[in-house]
Formats: sequence, C-alpha cells, structure tokens
Amino acid sequence: MLILAIVGGLATHASGDDLPLEPVKKDPDNQQPVPDDWRPTLRAIVGAFVRKDFRLAQPIPNVAPVSSETAKQIREYVADYGETLVELTDATWRRSVCQWMETHWDLLVDLETEEGGVSDLVLEAKVFEAPDGYRFEIEMVYVP
Repeated sequence: MLILAIVGGLATHASGDDLPLEPVKKDPDNQQPVPDDWRPTLRAIVGAFVRKDFRLAQPIPNVAPVSSETAKQIREYVADYGETLVELTDATWRRSVCQWMETHWDLLVDLETEEGGVSDLVLEAKVFEAPDGYRFEIEMVYVP
C-alpha cells in the first residue's frame, strides 16, 4: 500500500524521503524518474538477484523470464564487481531513470551494495505497456 503525504502542495511518499510521486510519462525527449507504479516490481526483481536467483526461478508477475545467457551475464558481472547486492532503498530512486522510446521505456535502475550503498552497477530493462498494466524485460546488469 502506498501512503501519501501532502508537503508544500506536492504529494510525496509518507516514508519521509521527500521524493515527489512520479507518474508514468511518455516523453521521448527527456529522461524521467522511475514511476512509482513500477517500483514494487523492480524491488522484486532486485530482491531475486540479492538471493542469487538471476533466472527468476520464482516468477514475478508481469516480468518476462530471463534467458540463461542473460542470467549468466548478470551473475558474472555482479561477481566481478566484488560487492554484495542488497535490496533497493529509497536512495535508488534519486538516480534511476527511464525514457520513452516510442514503443517502450528504456530503464536504468541503480543497484545498491552492502559495502557502498547506491553503486555504479545498474539494471537495464525495457518496460512495455500491456493490457493488465506493464510488462518488464530484463536486459542486463553493468556499469555504464
């Protein structure tokens, strides 16, 4: 459940993080913050990665299965990075972005580690409109 607070005329999260609520936008010319509606799914994806489930053996609603090649790339890149992934916190949303590409959104989500907080590692994904909301496809994890 999303709890909202009104601060200075803007709707914000009740968690006190002072981030404004982010709607889904189709702006092909500018990057946008990650919409609030997508954040629970992205937290679930990263939670699976934290548990080293890079193939998403436990399916996540509206997330496409991850190929064995993509899972291998993610596993190896995270291992080579040398730090321990942790669940996403609100700090992630200050740096993560998406951009409308006319048929889908390209998405970059900053990952966090136990050793350093928000890291240079990003999750790259595509988000498509679907009849029941949105469909997520994981592309890779890397340092841009």
